[in-house]
Amino acid sequence: MEPDRRILVPVGPDAPRWRTFCAGRTIVVAARTVTSLVRLLDVVPEIVHDDARVAVVFAYDPSSAFNDGVLDLLRSLRCRTIPWGRLGEITPDLLISASENIGVPEGSYPVLVLPHGVGFQKLVPDSATSGTRLSGLVSDGLLKDRRAWLAVSHPDQERQLACARPETAGRTVLVGDPCFDRLRASVRWRQRYRSALGVRAEQRLVMVTSTWGGESLIGRIPDLPTRLLSQLPVDEARVALVMHPNVWSGHGAWQVRTMQRSAREAGLLLVDPTDGWQQTLLAADVVIGDNGSVTLYAAALDRPVLLAAFGSEAVPGTAGYALRSTAGWLDADAPLDPQLRAAQEEHRPGRFSAIAEGAFAEPGAALPRLRRLVYELLDLAPPKESSRPRGARAFAPAAAVEERLTSTLVETAVRTAPDGRVSVDVRRLPAPVAREGQEGDGRYWHLACDVDEPDTRLSEGASVLLHTAPHAASDDAAELLRRTLADFPGARLTAAAVDDACLIRLRDRRTVTARPSDGSRPDPAIAAAAVYGLLRHGTELDAATVVVRLGPRRQELTLRSTPGRAGPPVGRA
Repeated sequence: MEPDRRILVPVGPDAPRWRTFCAGRTIVVAARTVTSLVRLLDVVPEIVHDDARVAVVFAYDPSSAFNDGVLDLLRSLRCRTIPWGRLGEITPDLLISASENIGVPEGSYPVLVLPHGVGFQKLVPDSATSGTRLSGLVSDGLLKDRRAWLAVSHPDQERQLACARPETAGRTVLVGDPCFDRLRASVRWRQRYRSALGVRAEQRLVMVTSTWGGESLIGRIPDLPTRLLSQLPVDEARVALVMHPNVWSGHGAWQVRTMQRSAREAGLLLVDPTDGWQQTLLAADVVIGDNGSVTLYAAALDRPVLLAAFGSEAVPGTAGYALRSTAGWLDADAPLDPQLRAAQEEHRPGRFSAIAEGAFAEPGAALPRLRRLVYELLDLAPPKESSRPRGARAFAPAAAVEERLTSTLVETAVRTAPDGRVSVDVRRLPAPVAREGQEGDGRYWHLACDVDEPDTRLSEGASVLLHTAPHAASDDAAELLRRTLADFPGARLTAAAVDDACLIRLRDRRTVTARPSDGSRPDPAIAAAAVYGLLRHGTELDAATVVVRLGPRRQELTLRSTPGRAGPPVGRA
């Protein structure tokens, strides 16, 4: 899918006849990969906002192995786009790219190259040879022509580039990292991001982040999200997956979603490659990563970090490489929850401060410096309004793609205190990926499904069936529950919420009414789990009070049992 072969406005020899804004300068933004384009879309509007003197057009370069998705993103934003092959037909005043691997036509206009990650910390395959090259370092041609300017976020990167390619001397500009500045400015919005992601206050958010390539986390352990979800109770933790856009572009969104199907059905938060990783990172309680830039951002933001992979392409001596020996390591084959808890409990503020200081110099100043640099390269005075300081903008809340979890494996542990008070501890795991544990000593397992569970293997094998939507009338709910047991003869009970109570119909036709003592809205899943455990334990269900513990949450339920009405049979007893 190619962009329009020819546009008449705002660039081109005939543009003055058609344009509305008489721009005196033109910036071309290189659109080669989703990764680099997203970085530029984040930065360029902050540089040229409110300035009608500057026209911005995008040039689509299809030569990358990871070009899939670039045109879709440009079109979704309605950007004016020309084919890369027609770039030589116009005369821009500046070309900005966050991809160093571009073939720029001959000309005298400057080329500003921004990093699309953190610094120059990775060796990547060279598309022109069978070898590798330093990610972020431009071609010899641009350096020899003295057209290229390389933005860096730390003086150490200037020294690194000078050692790797002496021609970069005098062609680097210390700007800082605008993405890191925005992350720091967004920290105070953490609760907003958690709410947008659907993470409750009592839940931990475990973020899995992966760079691309065979040695990346997702390349080595593609089922790590599934493993985490199979071991973390759904009421205590959520799991989010952030993958480098090259994974999506290289393998296709369909393939990615298909590979993570079980994890998605188990409640995985799959983060869009174009928007959301920053918000997810800020919302996270612990991060599992590799040698990718997102892991380094996590460390710089003082998040607990565990490494699950670290590719050999990482460049020794860089700030990112230092994570290898500073962060903890995750053993993916050992129980995961204890390792995550230990990472959080043992984390000390400032653990990664030396790494952050080695990656980001003078945080908070990137955008003003970058704007000043761009206008210098354009040989244009900034707008007068730009003299007013403009701070880094917080990221807007973004939701992740998730599927509603409709089946859980439920463990109930029934306990009777010396004073006779009964309690039930409930622990729920996502049924699509979890396995039952051992029963005994008041501990029982069962499968609970929503009545609209699409996997019939699960719904027809469930002991508990749930109607999650509240019902207005008790009689209607009672009839609904009766029919549910008739439709699912393998179930032992079914439940629905009615006003301030939960109705639970048993196979023996009894109906148990469960009411929270504090008057809160009842959750059929929790009430049904408690009744199932008590039923298995042989505990009296009438005029009983039981304390239900669900992770850190605690709720007291009052139970009342009534005999069933005579009526058509509802299946086996």
